[in-house]
Amino acid sequence: MQKDVWLYLFPSLYARFCLAFSSEELVSSARKFQRRSVPGKDAVYRFLNHSQFAWRRFLTSLSSDTVQRVETLTSVTRTSVFIVDDSMFERNRSKAVELLARFKDHATGAYYKGFRMLTLGWSDGHTFLPLDFALLTGIHPEIDKRSSGYKRRKEALLSAPHLVSELLDRAIASGVSATYVLMDSWFTHAPLIGRVVERGLHVIGMVKNDNKRYLVHGKPVDLKGLYRSATQVQGKQRNILRQIHTELVPGIPVVVVFVRHRSKKNEWLAILSTDLTLTAPEIIQIYALRWDIEVFFKCTKSLLRLQKEFQGRSYDLLISHTTIVFSRYILLAWQHRQSTDQRTLGGLFYLLCDEVGTLDWAVALQQLVELMNEIANQVGKKLSAMIKSQLQHWIAALPNYIKAYLPISGCES
Repeated sequence: MQKDVWLYLFPSLYARFCLAFSSEELVSSARKFQRRSVPGKDAVYRFLNHSQFAWRRFLTSLSSDTVQRVETLTSVTRTSVFIVDDSMFERNRSKAVELLARFKDHATGAYYKGFRMLTLGWSDGHTFLPLDFALLTGIHPEIDKRSSGYKRRKEALLSAPHLVSELLDRAIASGVSATYVLMDSWFTHAPLIGRVVERGLHVIGMVKNDNKRYLVHGKPVDLKGLYRSATQVQGKQRNILRQIHTELVPGIPVVVVFVRHRSKKNEWLAILSTDLTLTAPEIIQIYALRWDIEVFFKCTKSLLRLQKEFQGRSYDLLISHTTIVFSRYILLAWQHRQSTDQRTLGGLFYLLCDEVGTLDWAVALQQLVELMNEIANQVGKKLSAMIKSQLQHWIAALPNYIKAYLPISGCES
């Protein structure tokens, strides 16, 4: 696409990017920006429906750059993790959407029309950032095989465990690093665990009682048999029941921790870890970070208008729309980290000092103290004493390098 066309479309994309943060809809926003020679709704839809744009490269570049910025605010002793999960991308009211398929929601048991949104995210326990995604379907596409859109359609037919490996490879190649990969029981299977371990990462995930087998004294047993063979955990952690070091068939050393079910006290849950050096409380603490991706799904669907903002029928529009929503969340996560992390306040202080202009901050503080003293001398004795007392307490609480610039003696009563 020519440069002038990009310059023509970017203001409109910026307007659509910010649309979720206002109460306006797409049509009313198009009327609002029409006076400013910004393309309207049709131009935006043509752009979003284009199959040649590499939306994945854009999202990967944005997320990896943000992760590198967040890592400067993260302690080296803090654990960074990859989180893998899928969520419903519903289009129940659609009939002609490209590659639309029928899936079962394993959480509720109900069926829905749409896609499985397989997502890979990164978290340090404070900030969650989406890295990559794939909209899975079950229908073969028909499109130009040379385009980026064809590649996205082709991967939509692959299985989720196979795609997890590709998502991790792209994240690692972009410079994002982590120690663990967190996943729920739908992904914690031996083939996928083996592929993750081959990439130098550890897996921590919930385990369900299915056909997986574990070796105990050379004999394969199921999860219930493993629970009976595990030893009880001694200590104050009453919800941690048992722990055992075992081997997941076919030959993957793991440690399995059994914890009490929160709502069903007579039942237990099993958490698997390939890092044998972790204690049971550490495994549970790290696995708790997986909840960040659930919060992300809820936020994107409820607040950032995922699935509902655009009503296009092409698979390319679904990819571009999802990428834009993920980008909104990345910027919100970075803004939240900037406003809550104490190590960013120093930069904020210097930015505010720059806004003062040519007025030196030390001169400004001296003028402030002199003004307070002048006001104190013009009022009654009781009010004057109170003002000077408060001023002395304020100066006493200042850092020493600021006190050196202030006329301390002038504040004494």
